[in-house]
This record gives sequence, structure tokens and C-alpha cells, in this order.
Amino acid sequence: MENEIINEVVTNGEANIEAAKALATAIAIGFGAIGPGIGVGIIGGKAVEALGRNPEAASKIQTTMILGIAFAEAIAIYALVIALVVKFV
Repeated sequence: MENEIINEVVTNGEANIEAAKALATAIAIGFGAIGPGIGVGIIGGKAVEALGRNPEAASKIQTTMILGIAFAEAIAIYALVIALVVKFV
């Protein structure tokens, strides 16, 4: 589908704004979601490792993990907002 969009933009001679917007939206949310996804996975994995080594610190580890996940997800939300702005403005 992305190849069709790129071909449409290139072959029409004039910039097809809607196709370019669709491509930019896909790129914005696609790349914007990769980083937070990897980050949340690393945070969860390291938290489980820490819990395995020190089960008594579960409440502190859990709180820190939830904060880390929230900050990582905020980046994905920013990417979504940018994608929506590109799509509808």
C-alpha cells in the first residue's frame, strides 16, 4: 500500500497532498511507536529481573516501573498527536 502511495505522488507530476499526508502519518506513528514499545519491554524485563533478585523491594520496583512505563508511553502519545495533526491539518 505504501508503494502505491509513493508511486501516486511521484507519477502524478503534481504533489498529491492527501497521499503525502497519509504517508507522513504512517511514518510518524510507526516510528513513534517503535521506541516506546521497545522501552516498555526493556523496563518490564528489568523490573522482573530486579524482583527476582530482591523480592522485598517489590513495592519500590513496581512504582518505579509504572513511572517508567508512563513516561515511555507519553512519547507514543506525542507521536499519535503529531500523526493526527499531520493527517487532519
